[in-house]
Amino acid sequence: MSPVPCPVCFLEVPGAELVAARSVDRDTLRLVAGNAPGWRVSQGLCDACLGRFETARVALRDERPHWAPGALPILPTALRLGAPAEYRGRGVSIAFLDAGFFAHPDLVASKDRILRYLDVNDPGARRGDLDRISESSWHGMMTSTVACGDGALSGGFYHGLACEARLVLVKVGSARRILHDDIRRGLDWVIRHRRQYAIRVVNVSCGGDYEASYLADRLSQSVERATKEGLVVCCAVGNQGDAPGHPVLPPGSAPSALTVGGLDDQNRLAFAGFRMYHSSYGPTVDGLQKPDLIAPGIFIAAPVLPGTPAAERVALLARLAQAPDRELLPLLEESPGVDPELDAGRRLPAHALRGLVKKRLRDENVVSAHYKHVDGTSFAAPIVASLAALMLEANARLTPQELKHILVRTARRIPGADPSRQGFGVVDAAAAVAEAVKRRPAQKAAEVIPFKPSNRRTPPP
Repeated sequence: MSPVPCPVCFLEVPGAELVAARSVDRDTLRLVAGNAPGWRVSQGLCDACLGRFETARVALRDERPHWAPGALPILPTALRLGAPAEYRGRGVSIAFLDAGFFAHPDLVASKDRILRYLDVNDPGARRGDLDRISESSWHGMMTSTVACGDGALSGGFYHGLACEARLVLVKVGSARRILHDDIRRGLDWVIRHRRQYAIRVVNVSCGGDYEASYLADRLSQSVERATKEGLVVCCAVGNQGDAPGHPVLPPGSAPSALTVGGLDDQNRLAFAGFRMYHSSYGPTVDGLQKPDLIAPGIFIAAPVLPGTPAAERVALLARLAQAPDRELLPLLEESPGVDPELDAGRRLPAHALRGLVKKRLRDENVVSAHYKHVDGTSFAAPIVASLAALMLEANARLTPQELKHILVRTARRIPGADPSRQGFGVVDAAAAVAEAVKRRPAQKAAEVIPFKPSNRRTPPP
């Protein structure tokens, strides 16, 4: 029997017929139709797509997401990628290099999974610093929770792929500036302490100051050394795809870096209707083509930093969105100064005030009382880092080279999109994990590296 192309994911189904729509639950069919542009019920779909949509239907029904009415209903990344639920990054530690961090409830409330915090510019930094809020806390808090958050503030709905992985957080700058050499110092620290904290994956959602050849650049050479030492180094490619030269900076320009660009999947569940995000792309100064892969880089649910004016504003908007008209004005009067635009609209009639609330929900990218949606390759990279953790949970013997080979081999190209912008294509989470399992030694089950806390004092960076 000749292969049959699935009209939803466009992959060929060798020697098998498509599943007839008449045998599929009606709610599942509605979900397929809403996420696969141009698809018709009469076309049917493959077993793999059916499984993904049935899983999504159950999750959307049972977990009862409390999207703020009028806000964009952002779907969880794990659902959009079709990630296998049985793997959650158990036994794997991921190091994050970023401008700053915060011990968000999605990382510590159910179980504190932060093994170590380090600031390369402050030898006196301590774990308790993660409970203090600063403008530099935002970015790293969001990148780390996008990858490893367990969704504690969303009832588990907005969890990262590696929601049971452990974390090592390395601050390499501030919201105002991250220096090229400080990223290198942070990565070198991770290399030295990789065994102490069982680190297998590193995520770098920041870039250096300038383009440089990996033959001379110390940061790029640290990436090469990290890979040789068994670390998968995931790097954001940058967001300058529309800029002249669209430069790819170190560490993403290093040959062995798993460099990640952005995909606009339009907040859909299907492998259809994909568009490119404005990611930076090569060639690098060494003539290397980057990025290697792309992953969702827009419409990503990320937590709001607790205790900030932004958190107060998002919470108020979420309350207003769910309140009946008669309660809108009393709620605003209870919260003066939280949102100047809402303050200015207090005298509006209820229907106009309702419209203003909906506008502010969209302006602020509000998803719910604790989450907003963000974009950038800074979030595409940790998604791939979390997928790497799932693959290592499934097969701890994978080398960085083997893991990268699996990811590019199972990736899906976007038809019609410039190959130089998408690399080998969109990561396929289910296929990548399945291939990792397939390569597992037959005589042994999946292995993880046990974490054994050390009492040794570690030298400063």
